[in-house]
Amino acid sequence: MSRVITRAAPAKINLYLRITGRRDDGYHLLDSLIAFAGAGDVVTARAAGDLSLTIDGPFAGGLSRDGGNLVLRAAHALRAASGSANGAKLGLTKNLPLSSGIGGGYPDAAAALLALRDLWALDIGDAELAALGLALGADVPVCLAERPARVSGIGDIIEPVPDLPAAWLVLANPGIPVSTPEVFGRRQGPFGDPAPAPNPWTDVEALAETLAASGNDLTDAAVEAAPVIAGMLDEMADLPGALLTRLSGSGATCFSLMRDEPSAQFGVMALAEFHRDWWIKAAPLLPPGPADPALFGWSETTRL
Repeated sequence: MSRVITRAAPAKINLYLRITGRRDDGYHLLDSLIAFAGAGDVVTARAAGDLSLTIDGPFAGGLSRDGGNLVLRAAHALRAASGSANGAKLGLTKNLPLSSGIGGGYPDAAAALLALRDLWALDIGDAELAALGLALGADVPVCLAERPARVSGIGDIIEPVPDLPAAWLVLANPGIPVSTPEVFGRRQGPFGDPAPAPNPWTDVEALAETLAASGNDLTDAAVEAAPVIAGMLDEMADLPGALLTRLSGSGATCFSLMRDEPSAQFGVMALAEFHRDWWIKAAPLLPPGPADPALFGWSETTRL
């Protein structure tokens, strides 16, 4: 049996998101506190003569399996940068909804780069890997870092933050894809200033207090694109134990920062009772370091 490298691709959560400017080339400048949740996709890689990709999972439909897929694009970029002729059979288990504001294909691309660097035993450092990732998408470098971080610029400036306290989220998505370019195109109003530098958080209540001072500057534009988001935010804010409720990224996924795990599990049941067509998950905020793929329902027998 050939060696299989498995990497988790956890959901990327914008705990806050400020738009601070716009470059002449049209790219927006941002300031965001990013964390990762214990829900996500899984990428596998094993040696092969050429590069190929198979996709499964509840949200596999609608994803391209050709050169336009970010996992394959990441693989080709890494192979070209390394001067290698190696191949790989790649697998993607797609557990996260598409175009949902929690990373899209960027965590998947990052997981593919990390898996293939390991599989091919490449002497490529983290900085070079991040540069490859940035060419694939602005969020790939922070996904490669695999730790909570403050991100600015177009996503290329990544700064460490104090360790997050133990915390749980309720994540919900109404099953409506939201186009990131459309949301940015709809955004109006002045640009904001970056948030103050965060201080260490003693507990989840302290984290919620910090986050309350900074919202998501894309919320109004996302609600215009998908009006259901407004009702979701109201309903999730009313969940018992919800300390803060917000849109992640450009949406339509919303999250509630919960007081504890029982509150998060109850919140999922309360939402699911009335919204059986929504994607709803309770998930912890992840500590720094690689996530365990088993968190996302993956085991070796799943792929093999």
